[in-house]
Amino acid sequence: MIQLAWLIPLLPLLGFLIIGLGGKKLSKVLVTAVGCGSILLSFAVAVGVFLELKGTNHTVDVFEWINVAKLNLGFSFLIDPLSALFVLIITGIGFLIHVYSSGYMHEDEGYARYFSYLNLFVFFMLLLVMGNNFVLMFVGWEGVGLCSYLLIGFWFRKTEYNNAAKKAFIVNRIGDLAFLIGIMMIYVNFGSLNYNEVFEQAHANAANESLFNTIGILLFIGACGKSAQIPLYTWLPDAMAGPTPVSALIHAATMVTSGIYMITRSSVFYVNAPLASEVVAITGLATALFAATIGVFQTDIKKVLAYSTVSQLGLMFLGLGVGAFTGGVFHVMTHAFFKALLFLCAGSVIHAMSGEQDIRRMGGLKKALPITHLTFLIGTLAISGLPPFSGFFSKDEILAHAYEQNKLYWLLGIFASMLTAFYMFRLYFLTFHGKFRGTHEQEHHLHESPKSMTVPLIILAVLAVGGGFLGIPDGHNHWLHFFLKPSYAFGHSGTWIFDPHHFNAEEGKLMGFAVAGALAAIYFAYMMYRKNNVLPDESEATMGKTQRVIFNKYYVDEIYDAVIRKPLDVISDLAYRFMEIRFVDAIVNGIGNGARWAGEGIRQLQSGSLGFYVFMMSIAAIVILFIQMF
Repeated sequence: MIQLAWLIPLLPLLGFLIIGLGGKKLSKVLVTAVGCGSILLSFAVAVGVFLELKGTNHTVDVFEWINVAKLNLGFSFLIDPLSALFVLIITGIGFLIHVYSSGYMHEDEGYARYFSYLNLFVFFMLLLVMGNNFVLMFVGWEGVGLCSYLLIGFWFRKTEYNNAAKKAFIVNRIGDLAFLIGIMMIYVNFGSLNYNEVFEQAHANAANESLFNTIGILLFIGACGKSAQIPLYTWLPDAMAGPTPVSALIHAATMVTSGIYMITRSSVFYVNAPLASEVVAITGLATALFAATIGVFQTDIKKVLAYSTVSQLGLMFLGLGVGAFTGGVFHVMTHAFFKALLFLCAGSVIHAMSGEQDIRRMGGLKKALPITHLTFLIGTLAISGLPPFSGFFSKDEILAHAYEQNKLYWLLGIFASMLTAFYMFRLYFLTFHGKFRGTHEQEHHLHESPKSMTVPLIILAVLAVGGGFLGIPDGHNHWLHFFLKPSYAFGHSGTWIFDPHHFNAEEGKLMGFAVAGALAAIYFAYMMYRKNNVLPDESEATMGKTQRVIFNKYYVDEIYDAVIRKPLDVISDLAYRFMEIRFVDAIVNGIGNGARWAGEGIRQLQSGSLGFYVFMMSIAAIVILFIQMF
């Protein structure tokens, strides 16, 4: 079965080609069957590969790809526990979101185009995590960036949606450049870009700390772009312009976690690069806190979830920075369950509210949307880190490693988790409890979503409840750690890159402290937004200065606009007027005019007059004789 792993990315690609080439000629039923069916078949193959893997690493060669000088790269896939786990998440969550989309997007005129983009995205994401070398990873990396641009700007008739798509594309290019430079440094220093060869050499040359720090920081900057970390996080909240299922797939479960995958795959560099690891941990922690504070005052249901995603990604990077590679991957998995669930629940709410996204216009939806309400509550409990929900186990593992590394990291991580619990229950209470605050027409049309949307919610809710038991951090039964162990083994010596440390009794105290903090935050949210019925301010004019600053996201976009974009616009304008027009255009036009004038002169020699030709022959003969004589 493992040798058939090439079918996993091929099936979504075939789905894209069939739907993309068929276009409007295909019925919606056929588009749904091809779009969802290709992902389901891909998931089935992934399950077969996963069951056969049994903790070993395999390489599946497809064809010879690049063979130039000393660079020899095959188009091949690395099938190991890490890639197998990510493939299951991508195809499994991807299939549920495809099914959900068949109901959510059913009336959209771009139905076929939407599913073709979605299938293409899944193909590139699978290429990213299955590739056996950095170049193939980079192809998938750029591919998901392209698909993100297409899906964010899916409703391209709205200028603000196009601007959001362009912003995502441009901001990601900054990180991608650093990633590309990092890949070049790897090739220059290790003479290869194949994972096994690079990691073996890196493991054998672990003493070269400065090189590893440089490569690690460059790779991390690339991860900051895709995984929305400070300072390259600003694109992700604006990416909510795309359809809600797109937010669930790309900006919760898959694309934004590609940076986590890349750093985990390259963990040999970070284990031997203390400075780079410190940069990862501090940046992740700062992002987690920064985004969490912004989420506290947001009033758009998708924007709250967007900043929650940025904050949770920050916690994952905190885990990677303190060496908890399994913990970071564990939180990727649980986050995929509960955040995809929350986004799809938000889509169900928006669907029922006729497109309304402002939580100040909601309230009292508990009775009208019983399935959405219950599943949203489960997702909220999971992201808040309460036992026995999945988020509790993965967050606890990251915080436990942070405590071992640096007590301040742990304390700030606890505070970020408390903020998460507060603003998520704020969102829950304002949306589903109290009195309905929308229009009479909206209230009249309130209804639960169709089964094509609610069934994926129920499945994801089950995963959000039980997914955490795959990694119970008791020091004896951490299945996920032992499953992922072969992915951290580099070199023939069999040395493990990551060796987990558990706290036993002390960890019980840490768990209790984290749960108590989350419960305190939930109680505070309950007292404010449920018991006392406090509502968010209707306008910025009624907000306090601090609240207004945070509500406007600390004016980071405005600062970037003033400090970066506007000066670049001025420089570009000056360069156009003086360099482009007066210098570059003058040279190009001069060459063109010179050629035209030369042509005009030479054309006179071909006059068609026989007498002129005889005259020129005579002159030429005299000149030749003159040259011969002297």
